[in-house]
Amino acid sequence: MSEVLATQIALDRAGFSPGEIDGKPGKNLERALAAYKQSHEEDVSLLGDVPPLIDYTITDADVAGPFTPDIPPNLPDQAALDALNYRNPLEGIAERFHSSPELLQQLNHGATFQKAGEHLMVPNVATAPSPAQPAPHASDITVVVTKSTSALTIEDSKGQILFHAPVTSGSTHDPLPIGTWKVTGVQRNPKFHYNPELFWDATPGDRKATLQPGPNNPVGIVWIDLSKPHYGIHGTPEPSKIGHVESHGCVRLTNWDADRVAQWVKPGIKVVFRE
Repeated sequence: MSEVLATQIALDRAGFSPGEIDGKPGKNLERALAAYKQSHEEDVSLLGDVPPLIDYTITDADVAGPFTPDIPPNLPDQAALDALNYRNPLEGIAERFHSSPELLQQLNHGATFQKAGEHLMVPNVATAPSPAQPAPHASDITVVVTKSTSALTIEDSKGQILFHAPVTSGSTHDPLPIGTWKVTGVQRNPKFHYNPELFWDATPGDRKATLQPGPNNPVGIVWIDLSKPHYGIHGTPEPSKIGHVESHGCVRLTNWDADRVAQWVKPGIKVVFRE
């Protein structure tokens, strides 16, 4: 196994996410490693003795669904679907282990990802919800999104980085609103309310529509609402694009990283968007 893959897995487990684990070098990995080193001034071994890969047996629940195999690319067409579930078991298992489907296929030649009882090798990441954080006062932590590094950090009152993850934030048409905001609420498994008036690239004639919840919902499994109208921090149906492409102004993370951020925040937490 490559050192790149082992490092990605160790960083994810330490709370310094490289985004989707794919075994490939890149900016997300470099930035996560830099944030980890900044937060750990002493010489701390990142890789340690924890095995980077573990055995996993596909369960009945993994293959039971329901699945949504055919998801149209256009948001108004997605509104006709009853749910926006994973397309297939492989997509769901990959997301559970913070990985690209291609990586799991490379690690498990011959696996079908369709049958309960099938044995896999998967990244050794923390798949269960993290232990509840001590309920912070709004002044104790700050969520910082840095445009130049495409990164979100959670920092304590001394500026120490407690969590890091890559993000996609804004674009030329919908720039990140630089400034200081606050969290106003957290919604899990949200519906998505499509308003073409808020999308510069909406197709003429599009009407408002409501898209049902699911991991392939446009905002993923978590929406963290901000005091800036129409802006939030949220998940994504396309984890491979996080840190690499532009968004419609909001801050996107992988679903698993958005879930981890949601465990830290509550209404009143300060959010800083900076260049």
